[in-house]
Amino acid sequence: MVIEGTVAPGYNAVREAFAANFAERGDVGAAVCVYLDGKPVVDLWGGLADPDVERPWERDTLQLVYSATKGVTATVAHLLAQRGQLDLDAPVTRYWPEFAAAGKADIPVRWLLSHRAGLAALDKPVPVADALAWQPMVAALAAQSPNWPPGTAHGYHGRTFAWLVGEVIRRATGHTVGQILATDIAGPLGIDFFIGLPAAQRPRVSRLVFAPAIDTSAIPEELIPEELRALVAAMKDPDSLANRAFQITDPPDIDFNAPAVQAAEIPSSNGIGTARGLARLYASLVSEVDGVRLLSPDTLAGAIAEQASGIDRVMMLPDRYATGFMLPTVGFPLGGPTSFGHPGRGGALAFADPRRRLAFAYTPNYIIEGAPDLRARTLVEAVDGALA
Repeated sequence: MVIEGTVAPGYNAVREAFAANFAERGDVGAAVCVYLDGKPVVDLWGGLADPDVERPWERDTLQLVYSATKGVTATVAHLLAQRGQLDLDAPVTRYWPEFAAAGKADIPVRWLLSHRAGLAALDKPVPVADALAWQPMVAALAAQSPNWPPGTAHGYHGRTFAWLVGEVIRRATGHTVGQILATDIAGPLGIDFFIGLPAAQRPRVSRLVFAPAIDTSAIPEELIPEELRALVAAMKDPDSLANRAFQITDPPDIDFNAPAVQAAEIPSSNGIGTARGLARLYASLVSEVDGVRLLSPDTLAGAIAEQASGIDRVMMLPDRYATGFMLPTVGFPLGGPTSFGHPGRGGALAFADPRRRLAFAYTPNYIIEGAPDLRARTLVEAVDGALA
């Protein structure tokens, strides 16, 4: 395996860990990038963007990162709040009056971003085509009754986050999340990242490759770690909130390799970009990047202040959320105790650490679920070692 790219002096262990992900942990194609004090210190890529045709991963290969998209969408929301275009503590109905239906009139915008709105699932799933068309899903969420009393608990709005947050932003500004990302963030900072992929960029996109599925129902309960038993039990129940939250479309599985899905805007799940672009975006939140800092220190402090913690009503595990960003826990430490960011389904990870002025992004195309996945963790540990 040839690893392309560069590392600054002292960071060769990151290159070695990246190579080991291919040799020992199944990586097919991937990239990793690290910024420190607004400058890149690691920028590596390797493997295959499409193993079926042996297309190599190039410097500018784009990768869909699933829920790592949420951190980008949160950045858009906080930039708008900083400009006075969006009040995160105002009721959603200030921007979206129809949202008041079914007892939701008092839900503030911040609860949408911090997974406290009780709208993780729909009583009636929406056809995939309607979800991609945007407005039918927005109408379904406006009519939906909360899954639990809003504000009393938190539960991961894994998919609904896209239309809930995205519609508030669209109503507040007249522009979509993807449009604001392109004109106000990606363009000025030279970032390769899209929510709503332009057709001209399609040839650069890597193909998602899925690891063999693991049937957790066949695992004896005594072999399941105690902290995971509630989640495994919930996944066996088709009516559980853990299942329903990821079945808001009909059919529930969306083909994220499909051109129509990548071209649509799903600001929770279909962001597509380079590891370099993601790391550069996060770097601009905690330091200046070529003279640009997206969020002021005060705005950032508010953005990453804890809003929810404890057992997640959907994921059935302990987690912590700020306003749109995930915060570290013992079980999922991100980039350390002062970091914030968001992982993506199957392996992607992006975060920043304001204390160390560090930003990190890892974007693989090999999607691992239901099994231990140490790829991102070993890279983060290598970065920590280099900094130490």
